[in-house]
Amino acid sequence: MRKKVQRLALSVAVASMALSPLAQACTALLYNDKQGNSYVGRTLELPMELPYYLAYSPVGTSFGSEADHHHPLTFTAKYDFVSIGLPDFSVKDLKVIDGINDQGLAFSLLAFPATKGPIDSANKTQAVLAAIDLGAWSLAQFATVAEVKKALETQPTQVTELLPFDVLDTPFHYILHDATGASIVIEYADGQQNVYDNPIGVMTNGPEFPWHLKNLDNYTFLNNKDVSTSSFRGQHFSQPDTGIATVALPASNTAVGRFVRATYYSQYAEQAKTPTEAVTTLAHVMNNFDRPRGITMDSRFDSGAANAVAPEVVGHPGYISEYTTWTSLRDLKQKHYYVRTYKNGMHYSKIDLSQLKGGASSAIKLSDAAEANELDITSQLNVGE
Repeated sequence: MRKKVQRLALSVAVASMALSPLAQACTALLYNDKQGNSYVGRTLELPMELPYYLAYSPVGTSFGSEADHHHPLTFTAKYDFVSIGLPDFSVKDLKVIDGINDQGLAFSLLAFPATKGPIDSANKTQAVLAAIDLGAWSLAQFATVAEVKKALETQPTQVTELLPFDVLDTPFHYILHDATGASIVIEYADGQQNVYDNPIGVMTNGPEFPWHLKNLDNYTFLNNKDVSTSSFRGQHFSQPDTGIATVALPASNTAVGRFVRATYYSQYAEQAKTPTEAVTTLAHVMNNFDRPRGITMDSRFDSGAANAVAPEVVGHPGYISEYTTWTSLRDLKQKHYYVRTYKNGMHYSKIDLSQLKGGASSAIKLSDAAEANELDITSQLNVGE
């Protein structure tokens, strides 16, 4: 009973975030080095800390997904993967938010309050995948986004309730990248499941993904070359500084603004020569989406569970602030996973997936692992057979 109450309180808190105007900030993007190798960065923003876990799931791990009134869907991991997730009833049932598998497939879940899934038309005896389990389902079984896309053509998927009594469906959409640089976005909107090819590898939050792509038509003038001199009626003018090329980038932290900025930074950041340099470059790129507490504030929403976990901004009673609770980086060729939490500041901790092979399933609190100030935390997940 206690676990059910805890689960409901967590669901209410997350739902409150999703329904709040603050719950819009997650940014994912693709970066390529000079050799064409792929790297993925993402931030996660909320006005609260949740009990995130860092988990290792080896080949052979069994998973289950249960959609309303359908037989549970069971599947077994063909690939090792590392992920960040939230516990459902227990740590053994983590809902994957972010991760990478040993084939270089990366998954990220981002907030999407406009979620409206398809009508349940599947036979009640058929095993149906709950959309909230797309992370584990994808990372456990597929090597490329093309495989995921093909599998979704025949695998019925249902958007399930985050809260009971049809109060709120799980308010998320999903982006996957693979080692080839390919990317797809999975969205449930207007009663349809949509799987979009993502040619630029960027995703934020609402509106729908096609809207974001169309909006880039308004930014065709963007270029990273400073134009620092000009003449007007024969009079010469010169910009006294560098950096004018970014003057027209959206300055806000809205999903629309961040999508344009993420497209720009992933396009124009210098292509690194080595994997180490590439991860460093990607970390600098993601700094442009890092949000400290207090930079934007919103009136506290009315929810007892949310009030208990979302602290007010110091000096501003009644206001909460969304901030970057953690950031992840992924090297899709070397299968390295990096994470930093808000308390880490600028310090990333690394997990080398190849060093975990042959070990047993394990899960540790993200805060305990990443805030230990160790450069490599692989050993914390490597518990052996």
